Amino acid sequence: MITKEVIEQFRVTPGKKLKLKDFDTGFTGTDEQKRLAKEKATDILDKNREHLATAQNLLYANDRHALLVIIQAMDAAGKDGTIKHVFSGINPQGCQVYSFKVPSAEELDHTFLWRHMKAVPERGRIGIFNRSYYEDVLIVKVHPELVEKSNLPPGPRDHRFWKDRYDDINAFERHLVRNGTIVLKFFLHVSKEVQKERFMERLDRPDKNWKFSLGDLKERGYWDMYQDAYEDALEATSTEVAPWYVIPADHKWVTRTAVADIIVNTIHDLELAYPKLSPEQLKALAEAKKRLEAE
Repeated sequence: MITKEVIEQFRVTPGKKLKLKDFDTGFTGTDEQKRLAKEKATDILDKNREHLATAQNLLYANDRHALLVIIQAMDAAGKDGTIKHVFSGINPQGCQVYSFKVPSAEELDHTFLWRHMKAVPERGRIGIFNRSYYEDVLIVKVHPELVEKSNLPPGPRDHRFWKDRYDDINAFERHLVRNGTIVLKFFLHVSKEVQKERFMERLDRPDKNWKFSLGDLKERGYWDMYQDAYEDALEATSTEVAPWYVIPADHKWVTRTAVADIIVNTIHDLELAYPKLSPEQLKALAEAKKRLEAE
């Protein structure tokens, strides 16, 4: 497991001013240190996959909690790969992944939280949001003309407008937590240089051409505005009950290991146990065993 001290370095402290430049996007050290760290991280990730499978069984059997994992990032930060590698060992029947695209006309006629409310996992299950309602305080903030597509009542779209949206998000997440849903939020923090490398790889490799979009390149031009929007959102919505974690994303093995470790530790901290049967239920099981043995 990763030490609690290291995990705390990733956590966004509620109420504290945040600057993304204070969070490392990669792993600093010599090539040999990186090699040894990668080997250790791979071993931790493998063990955490096993732990996560057990934790999911406990979550399902206990049926008192759900887990909502929110993953946000700039393009090419590794969202899809993180989901694939972290959750590859769990029972797919107990896990659901939603990748939210451009909202439909029906969705735009509801509040910005509506389509996400419908996708929240039920108790006993794990839900993963690949992008989420945070897009409405990120891409919509960078491109404020998108606000008008929501047919909202007229009014200023100033600082207060965005603060109200942060308040709505915090209230929604408090509601989820009070009703048994664990909310973990991960911002995969990739550098602009590494994003360029990954875009170039998508252009150079035929098997990855399909992953490249001219729209991604266009959004890269708004890099600084997105960094500002992320800083505002993470600072305003990292709470004690629903914390944000800024995860280094320049090295995929670091990202995947850290995300898996935080999830496993969070579920373990619930101290879940398999349901205990009543004396009557145990008696019925014993009788069923006798009947089967007598066949």
